[in-house]
Amino acid sequence: MYLGIAIIIAIFLVYMVMASQFESLLDPFIIIFTVPLAIVGAIWGLFLTGTTLSVTSLIGMVLLVGIVVNNGIVLVDYINQLREKHGHDLWVAILIGGKRRMRPILMTALTTILAMFPIALKLGSGAELWVGMARAVIGGLTASTALTLILIPIIYLFFEQISLKRAMKKHKIEMKPIGIPDDFDISTIK
Repeated sequence: MYLGIAIIIAIFLVYMVMASQFESLLDPFIIIFTVPLAIVGAIWGLFLTGTTLSVTSLIGMVLLVGIVVNNGIVLVDYINQLREKHGHDLWVAILIGGKRRMRPILMTALTTILAMFPIALKLGSGAELWVGMARAVIGGLTASTALTLILIPIIYLFFEQISLKRAMKKHKIEMKPIGIPDDFDISTIK
């Protein structure tokens, strides 16, 4: 009961910190979508390994709230930089951002996942106590990392298109189709 409340408070506090950093309510809202992906992944990880939901696995889920938003921040912040500082179109910024930030996102996730493996495999003294936390973190981080690279850019695109449509409607500007420019070649991105 109390750890469930702790997860909700953690999500709220993470959202508030991101809102103050981004100076926006929309970007943290997009990033916070990584948390449900992580919770679902943690539950699946516990289910697949036959681990019961315990206090330590709930502590792992609280940990996940702080860990998984990092990947979303890395991706959304870079897409915003590409749009604001470099003047890229929405689609181009998403494609470039996804390609260039895949490696850092995978590296940060893999280091945490690999660090949890000895505990998840019950290696060492006292590891039995923290198995639930390690397996929840591994499952949640694996699922959220894979889905962050796919789902967060889609959610970002969805909300940006809605805000663009509203702005164009407000200023009575005719809307042209939003998409990838014809002369754009993703293979040139490094």
